[in-house]
Amino acid sequence: MKIAVTYENGNVFAHFGHTKQFKFYEIRDGAVTDERVVPTMGSGHGALASFLSFHGVDVLICGGIGGGAKSALEEAGIKLFSGVSGSTDEAVKAYLAGTLVFNPNPHCNHHDHEHGQDGHTCGAQGCGRH
Repeated sequence: MKIAVTYENGNVFAHFGHTKQFKFYEIRDGAVTDERVVPTMGSGHGALASFLSFHGVDVLICGGIGGGAKSALEEAGIKLFSGVSGSTDEAVKAYLAGTLVFNPNPHCNHHDHEHGQDGHTCGAQGCGRH
C-alpha cells in the first residue's frame, strides 16, 4: 500500500490543492518500509488526483480539500482522510494504528473571502463551496 500526505516542513500541509509536495510512505505488513518527499511540479487541485494515481497512491491524508478535488480522488479510487494537521509521520502512524483523527467534511478555509480578492480564484475545478 502507498500513503501520500500533503507535506510542508514535516507537517501536513493545510490545503490539498496548493501543496507543493507530498510525502509518500510505502507500507508492507502494517509498517512503513520506505518514505520520500516528492514535488508536485506545479500540479494543482484536480490534477493532483491524477498525479497521485500515477504514483500508485492508495490513501491520501491531508488538511483542507475542496469538493472538486474530493470527487477527483474518489473517481481515482484513492481513499481520503482529510482535516488532519500536525506531523506527517505521526499522522501515518495513527492511520496504521487505526487512531487517526480526521474530518470527512472539511472545507478549504482560504475560501472565506470573495473571488478575485487578493488575486484568489478557485480555478477550473472549483472549491466545492460556491
